[in-house]
Amino acid sequence: MNLRGNTFDKIDKRITYWMANQGIKLLRISIGLIFFWFGALKFFEGLSPAQGLAVQTIDVITFGLLPEKLILYGLAIWEVLIGIGLLFNIFLRETLLLLYLQMIGTFTPVFLFPNEVFTVFPYGLTFEGQYIIKNLVVVSAGITLGATVRGGRLRADNETD
Repeated sequence: MNLRGNTFDKIDKRITYWMANQGIKLLRISIGLIFFWFGALKFFEGLSPAQGLAVQTIDVITFGLLPEKLILYGLAIWEVLIGIGLLFNIFLRETLLLLYLQMIGTFTPVFLFPNEVFTVFPYGLTFEGQYIIKNLVVVSAGITLGATVRGGRLRADNETD
C-alpha cells in the first residue's frame, strides 16, 4: 500500500512540475491562437460570429464616425497583432495592453445592448452574451501572463524535491 502511494506521489510531483514549467507557455500560445484565429476571421465577410455586435458597438462608441469596413479591419488587425505578440512572446507588455483594451471593448455590449446579450437579465445569455462572458477567462489569462512580464513564473511547491 505504501509503495503504491509513494509511486503515485512521484508521478503526481512530476506531472505538477511539468505543469508549472509549461503552463504559462501553453496558456500564452493558446490565447495567442484564439486571438490570431478570431482576428483573421474578421478579414472575411460573415465568418466571425461576433462581427455584427462588434461593429455595432464600435460604431456607437465612435459616434458613427468610422466606416464599417474600417472598424472591422481595424479590429481584425488589432486581434491578429495580439495573437502574434502572444504566439511569439514579443512585445508582451504592449500586447497585453492591447488585450486588456480589447477586453474592455468586448464587455461594452453588456451595457450598450443588453437585449442582444441577455435572453433573461441577468443570467440568461444569448449566443453573443456567452461569447462575451467567456472572455472572463481571457482576462484572467491576461492577468496571469502579465505576472510573468518581469520574470514571474509558476512554481510547484517543494520544487527542489
